[in-house]
Amino acid sequence: MLQSHQNPVYEFVHSSDQDAPTPVHHPVIIVGAGPVGMAAGLDAAKQGIAALILDDNNTVSIGSRAVCYAKRALEVLDRLGCGQRMVDKGITWNLGKVFFRDDQVYSFNLLPEADHERPAFINLQQYYLEEYMVDQINQQETVELRWKSRVTQVEEKANHVQIQVETPEGEYTLTCDYLLVGDGANSGIRKMMGLESSGQVFQDRFLIADVVMETDFPPERWFWFDPPFHKGGSTLLHRQADNVWRIDFQLGWDADPEEEKKPENVIPRLKAMLGEETEFELEWTSVYTFQCRRMEKFRHGRLLFIGDAAHQVSPFGARGANSGIQDTDNLLWKVKLVLDGKAPDTLLDSYDEERVYAADENLLNSTRSTDFITPKSPVSNTFRNATLLLAEEYPFARTLVNSGRLSLPSVYHSSSLNTADEDEFDSNMVPGTPSTDAPVNESDWFLRVIGNNRFNGLFFAEQDGTISEANRNLLTTLANSDDIAINILIVGLTADQTLPNGMVRLADNKGLLTERFDGKPGTFYLFRPDQHIAARWRALDQQKIAAALNRATGRS
Repeated sequence: MLQSHQNPVYEFVHSSDQDAPTPVHHPVIIVGAGPVGMAAGLDAAKQGIAALILDDNNTVSIGSRAVCYAKRALEVLDRLGCGQRMVDKGITWNLGKVFFRDDQVYSFNLLPEADHERPAFINLQQYYLEEYMVDQINQQETVELRWKSRVTQVEEKANHVQIQVETPEGEYTLTCDYLLVGDGANSGIRKMMGLESSGQVFQDRFLIADVVMETDFPPERWFWFDPPFHKGGSTLLHRQADNVWRIDFQLGWDADPEEEKKPENVIPRLKAMLGEETEFELEWTSVYTFQCRRMEKFRHGRLLFIGDAAHQVSPFGARGANSGIQDTDNLLWKVKLVLDGKAPDTLLDSYDEERVYAADENLLNSTRSTDFITPKSPVSNTFRNATLLLAEEYPFARTLVNSGRLSLPSVYHSSSLNTADEDEFDSNMVPGTPSTDAPVNESDWFLRVIGNNRFNGLFFAEQDGTISEANRNLLTTLANSDDIAINILIVGLTADQTLPNGMVRLADNKGLLTERFDGKPGTFYLFRPDQHIAARWRALDQQKIAAALNRATGRS
């Protein structure tokens, strides 16, 4: 039982599906009501997909799970309706410090360039995010969450998936077009289907100790290598909400997990670190082992694996929940187009293509972090310590220090959905990149404007602040298409110019949107519904835009 938080209990509710004479069909069924499964459900609701979430538990996560949420995940959560509550409750931080033995080696600031709505990171206990998601789901008409509902059997048919659901009132059968599997690292469905997740298990153990204490420590990420209070190991300190501090101690592979979790063994470690006089209450302890692994493929016919069920990384670097939320951000708009008949089923192969690439990027960074934090040979340890000593004085060495490369969104450089540049741009907003943010209008943000679950087009008005008749007609056609309409945003249009039909005027009062996109007059960007850039040109061309839209929807 936690001292700072009491978990809600969600009751099992009888469903009319249980009484139906034949299996009831749902377009999308999601297994698992963790952050990733519920993100998928909320995204489905935003896309207009009727979805059902099944979970075998009746509460949110207990104890210390995910802690750090990165800027990109917060931007996705904004679109899903949970971002502001996260930021309001969480601990915002941008500064990290690295210590070696008695000395601070250096500090780093993760704050991005000015004028972004969201910070680099916030810290918040996972159970709060899950509660906010449950609240948000309960406000939706097209998504339902059923507790105490365990999937015991999965069978893929020619044109649907059939599942068996076990409840306190017995079993019943359901069918769906697509089954999204988000039932965690030890996925029962993955095992049920005979699928494997392979990779590396690191031979080391870490102790998590969550403590409640009043302290004047700043809300920063502090990481120690070989500190005097924990000789030979490493330690990490993070602040969470409610004056809860998460502390990780490296234990070594030979440590006995059950012994190390006992309060009589944890409290002396904490006092050695915090000081004998520091008052604290021990709230939660657990011991974990690093694992970096993934499934070979995330798509298996009509089964799509998301989050830890698909890929698992070590906790240093905040890549678990953050990457899982980005999985669903990538997937649901594609499912929507396929269900609506506006894209072929093969579009879903691009989920596998793009998110396997992202997972490999995360696994590489996570493995490198783990190797640096826990060197496995005397030579590796000597190199690591020499790097830390050099980093105190020499900036070049700081790039070699790896206490957990922190989560950044993946850029899908080689995605088959991209249309390659054919023009020169002085901007890193290349096709495949998630869009940057900038202030627009009086008090709005660009990512909020394009967080509408649609394709968006950004057009920078011509030199004199007008739109030529030919461009006006083309933009009107794009905005009012019977196929896939593009939400058109226009920057730089003078006040005396009327807005073309079906378009939105954006005021770039600080000029930052134009600067960040190198928005020379006549420039046009095409954004996917997940806010990744699909294509960009220096001039409008109807055939090129149509071809890029076909490519981005898997129709080329």
